[in-house]
Amino acid sequence: MFPIRDHNPSGRVPYVTYILMAFNIGLFLSYVPLLPNDPALYAFYDSYAMVPLRISNGYGFHSLLTSQFLHGGWMHLAGNMLFLYIYGDNIEEEMGHLPYLVFYLAAGVVAALTQVAFEPSSTVPMVGASGAIAGVMGAYLLLFPKAKIDILIIFIVFFRIFPIPAWIILTLWFGMQFLGGLGADPDAGGVAFWAHAGGFVAGLLGALPVWFNRGGPAFWRRTDGHPPHPEATYPEINNSRIPKVRRK
Repeated sequence: MFPIRDHNPSGRVPYVTYILMAFNIGLFLSYVPLLPNDPALYAFYDSYAMVPLRISNGYGFHSLLTSQFLHGGWMHLAGNMLFLYIYGDNIEEEMGHLPYLVFYLAAGVVAALTQVAFEPSSTVPMVGASGAIAGVMGAYLLLFPKAKIDILIIFIVFFRIFPIPAWIILTLWFGMQFLGGLGADPDAGGVAFWAHAGGFVAGLLGALPVWFNRGGPAFWRRTDGHPPHPEATYPEINNSRIPKVRRK
């Protein structure tokens, strides 16, 4: 079960979102040869990944930025780029290109610092754009809570696409990160739950000026939480091996 697209078309080309995606993909491809070589990969991460203990001890601050553009594998990269593609264009349109870039990077830094705050003695390197992208998702929740998000559900022999309001899928996602953080082992690798949660909150708060500039609660009342423009429509694409019996 994962989101594949939204029904919220952008009115301008999201150049920054595309550049961020291209940079993340290009940088990952540049060190793909290191993936099978653990010592070489660890040495690379040692230079550019964010290690909470180092930040707690007052050094390695460059990694708050560099770690945002590194990924641990193909699926890690693909998942992050999918989420950035779905949510990034609309936030870039609302904020403008350069402010959106600053917002994105700042959300990533806050996300990393949140991980440090909750796991200050951890020596596990953290990499990934998900903290910054979580900030984009938080902003999306504030500005377009009822925008439709298509969710692909795969269950053994069939798949189906369901449109779900953004506030449901994004709130559920945030709740999963928060609960995951409460149960996470700081000395074990895995998902940086607190970074995701921190980035999400940072994005939501960081988008408040845009929301207030649009009218705040009046903006919600005027649009009923939907995008302030016609929503995109897509042809129905569903597949199921369960036969349908049509009424005569």
